Amino acid sequence: MKRPHAVLLVASLFLTGCGGGAEASSGHPSGSATAGPGTPDTSSLTSPWPVMTVQAAPLELPGLGPRTTAQIPSDARQVVVVSGRARNSPLATVALYERTATGWQAGAEWPAHNALKGWSDHHMGGDLRSPIGVFGLTDAGGLLADPGSRLPYHRSGDFVAPGTGFEGEPLAGAFDYVLAINYNRRPGTSPLDWTRPLGSDRGGGIWFHVDHGGPTHGCVSVSEQHMKELLHTLDPDRHPVVVMGDAGSLAR
Repeated sequence: MKRPHAVLLVASLFLTGCGGGAEASSGHPSGSATAGPGTPDTSSLTSPWPVMTVQAAPLELPGLGPRTTAQIPSDARQVVVVSGRARNSPLATVALYERTATGWQAGAEWPAHNALKGWSDHHMGGDLRSPIGVFGLTDAGGLLADPGSRLPYHRSGDFVAPGTGFEGEPLAGAFDYVLAINYNRRPGTSPLDWTRPLGSDRGGGIWFHVDHGGPTHGCVSVSEQHMKELLHTLDPDRHPVVVMGDAGSLAR
């Protein structure tokens, strides 16, 4: 299944907007009819033509400030925005956007979980915070068969999440589908590749994965359906990236 680019990322999956409108012409075709002898004056009658408003795509991504926007690569045509509810909250919203010739078109928007303690500008392994920043999206995988991912998909029996989550919820199935977030990892490899360019103390293994009903250790989780939509929509030829952090940080 492939979703139309209405984003992102779906909004297309990807991307959001607002814009000005324009009214369609209404009334007499000439726009200035004058009643002649024996002709009833209808100039004050309501036009039968509906007023149409055309929404233009925004040139900037909603909610992102100049510092955050400057970090988005110029060749990125798909953007997934993960906006946390607050700095220390595990609740977030995921929105998909796609760049067109006229601006950013919004796609789907979904509820999500992030790390238990919220967000960090300097993520460290075990801090239970999700990293803030702009990261590439190049590799996917999971325990289950490829659902139709456009990104390279690595299936493995090692995508297993044992035990329970922070709220006692079972983690089984959380890694049925994953999408690696290129924080402290080597792009172009399986999400299971544990190479850590910044060092092991800076953590890693930050993914999008299937939501298990509670906060994560550092990943972003959405429903299984929405994970599939991400995999169906994100196109390596459009150089997708994720912009993630609490709303206040992203607005800078």
